[in-house]
Parts: sequence; C-alpha cells; structure tokens
Amino acid sequence: MPTQAMRMDTTTMRIMITDIIMTMVTMAKIIMATIITLTTTTITIMPRMIMATITTTSIATIPTTTTATSMLMTTSERGGAGDLAEREAAALYRLMTWLSPAFPVGGFSYSSGIEWAVEVGDIVDTATLADWLEAMLGDGSGFCDATFLVHAYRAAEAGEEATFSDIAELAAAMVPSRERQLETSSQGRAFIDISRAAWDADGLDAIVAACRTPLVYPLAVGVVAAMHGVPLAPTLHAFLHALVSNWISAASRLIPLGQTDSQRVLVRLEAAVASTANRALNATLNDLGGATFRADLASLRHETQYTRLFRS
Repeated sequence: MPTQAMRMDTTTMRIMITDIIMTMVTMAKIIMATIITLTTTTITIMPRMIMATITTTSIATIPTTTTATSMLMTTSERGGAGDLAEREAAALYRLMTWLSPAFPVGGFSYSSGIEWAVEVGDIVDTATLADWLEAMLGDGSGFCDATFLVHAYRAAEAGEEATFSDIAELAAAMVPSRERQLETSSQGRAFIDISRAAWDADGLDAIVAACRTPLVYPLAVGVVAAMHGVPLAPTLHAFLHALVSNWISAASRLIPLGQTDSQRVLVRLEAAVASTANRALNATLNDLGGATFRADLASLRHETQYTRLFRS
C-alpha cells in the first residue's frame, strides 16, 4: 500500500511540474513578443525624433531677423496688392452700376435733339450718325459736360462747397434749350435721389444742400463719385461712354440701326471719347464753349416737332 501511494504522488508531481513548465514557457513567449513590439516601435520613432531634432536645430541656427523681415515683406506686398485690387473692384462696380442703362435716371427717354436731326435728314445712316456724335462729343455738349464733371469732382473732393455751388449755377445757365435743361436737370435730380437712397456717402447731403440751384447730370455724377472716392479719370471715361451709348441707342430706334451697326459707331467714337476726356481733364472753366450750332438748333426745334418719341 505505501508503495502504491508513493507512485500516485510521483505521478501527480510530474503532472504539476509539467504544468508549471508549460506556464513558464507561455509567459516567456508573451514577454518576448512584448519586447519585440517595444523594440520595433522604438526603432520607428527614434529616426523621426532625430530628424525633428535636426530640423529644429537647423531652423534655430537661421538668423531670426532675416526670416522675419522676409515674411513681413511678403505679407505687406500681398496685403497692399489686395487692398488696391479691392479698391479698384469697388470703383469699377460703382461706375458700372451708376452709368448702366439699368440705373433709373430715365436716360432712355431723351435724344439730345437727335430725333429732330433724323427727321430733317441730317442723320440717315451710320456714317452721318458717327459724324454728328463726334461733333457733339468734341465740340458741343459732350465736352462741356465732361469739363463740368471734372471741376465739380475736384471741388467736392476738396470740400469747397461755395466753389461747387458756383459751378452748378454756371452749368445750369449754359444749357442751350428748355428741353436740354429738362433732360440734364431731371437726370441729375434722379441720380442724386437714388444715390442718397441706395449709395449714400458722408458729406453728400451737405454739399448738395449748399447748392443754390438743382444739379445737372454731369455734376451729380461728379459729386457722388468724389464722395465715394472713385478716381476721377475712370469716372470721366465711364460718363462719356454712357453718354455716347445713350445717343447711339436713341438713333438706333430712329434711323433705325441694327445692333451691329450701333456697335460700329461706338467703336468709331472710342478715340473721340478718350480725346474729349483728356481735354476735359486739363480744361479750365474759361475753355467752356461749343461750336455745334446745328445740334443746338435741333434741341430747340425738337420742342415743336410734330411727332416725337423722345422728350428732347
């Protein structure tokens, strides 16, 4: 009996020892796997840490002043260009709005005497129309209106209310006929009213209130542009372009002209618009005057014309 019991104990001991050994082997494998994983992660991270350290060290060795100056110059240049582009875009947007046929000043209802000129045969085609408008632009109401716009703009920009009022009186007095007076004063009044309602600017009310007479159309455009800080030269060119376009639009309905022929006339007048604008920019109020008697006569005769589509 003792021998059998000892054999059973020996067998149990062997089983226990085997279990212990298997457990130790399993733990050893887990430990080895953990060590390998940690080692791999360390190897992967270390180069990155080394490169980061090298990069940081290299950047630190660059002179701080040079780098900062370069960045400031770049920022300043980009900022300046952005501001300039923004101002130009705003000015262009305003001019395209104010001098668009869609701006409700009623320009479509006036022909500046062109209706009478068509009626009597002075204007019959694109050639005669272009000749007539070129004369009006360079030697008649076009040049005078452009000159008044320039001087009104400068007076408004400088805040010279008395000077601006004097220019307004002179501009109203130099209109050659009652219908032309209606044309330019009604558009001027509409332009100011709409600008106050939708495009108001600081100082606009004060300088308009200081005038002793209603503003004619070129003065209204000039003072609003000045109060908004829109540059004078593009304002003047845009105004003359709108003026010529309105004349051509009236003639196209009276002769009549097709759209392509109307564009041909506008192309021909491009140089005349530029020339008139340049003259007006350098003209004094003593240079005002016209030599377009036939066009002035047309605006006078239109009042008693038998059939009329336009108000002037």
